[in-house]
Amino acid sequence: MEKQLRKLTTEQRNKKSMNMDQADTLDILQMMNAEDQQVALAVEKVLPLASKAADCAAASLLKGGRLIYMGAGTSGRLGILDAVECPPTFGTAPDQVVAVMAGGEGAFLKAAEGAEDSAAQGKKDLMAIGLSSKDTVIGIAASGRTPYVAGGLEYAGEMGAATVALSSNECAYISTFAQHRIEVITGPEVLTGSTRLKAATAHKMILNMISTAAMVKAGKVYENLMIDVHVSNHKLKERAISIIETITGVTNEKAEEILEQSGLQVKKAIVMIQTGTEAAAAQKLLVEHNGNARSAIASQSGKNLPL
Repeated sequence: MEKQLRKLTTEQRNKKSMNMDQADTLDILQMMNAEDQQVALAVEKVLPLASKAADCAAASLLKGGRLIYMGAGTSGRLGILDAVECPPTFGTAPDQVVAVMAGGEGAFLKAAEGAEDSAAQGKKDLMAIGLSSKDTVIGIAASGRTPYVAGGLEYAGEMGAATVALSSNECAYISTFAQHRIEVITGPEVLTGSTRLKAATAHKMILNMISTAAMVKAGKVYENLMIDVHVSNHKLKERAISIIETITGVTNEKAEEILEQSGLQVKKAIVMIQTGTEAAAAQKLLVEHNGNARSAIASQSGKNLPL
């Protein structure tokens, strides 16, 4: 097992940073920056694969399923970071995008390194949240060999869920348990084996892409505006009013008025204005069009709408 670990790209020594311990601070940062600039290029190579993962996630959300991240250590924390940002950004319910992490929630703040060694626990954690065939599971492991993730992906496949393996090594072990395999090769780390650096940066970028694209496909974005943003504070209310103004062309005062009538739901407010309907009718239109505001508005085009 130790010999196999040494063969991984993420465990190789980076020849460009061999003298890092003798370098001054600026040189260290320049070494890291030069390596980081290669991350986006590595991500670019796997965009077609990430696209398939995003389509799976969108399909799950549209049929009432979930996007589920699972990982250990840094990988698990990346999943949690993306999951917790979805409700405020896209108005998702807390259980629509979720993350399970080896060692449980406590491992987010305090490392529980041994927890990743149990494939059975990966399965148990997905069972505990009631995994179904409607879900998409993305297993994250820089090494590509974490048993916890492999066990979870294997179980997810047995349950008929869509499965995605995200790693930073070619021919990753976890890839054998997934329908879609994203192996983003970022090369040896500046600090040997520290995959919280380039590998984690690449994975964060990819998770951002998958969740954002999935939300766009699920109708939570109009043009490039967050029309399902959760209005939970003054700043977000001002943003919501601005979005309504931008899309509909109404005054600031009118945008705020309709936003209040909509129950602080930006998407509904936009449909109300664009179709000349009350809140209940706008909500009905959105339900009929699977939450897609553009489709709901287009369905009323040409009709004799009230001003």
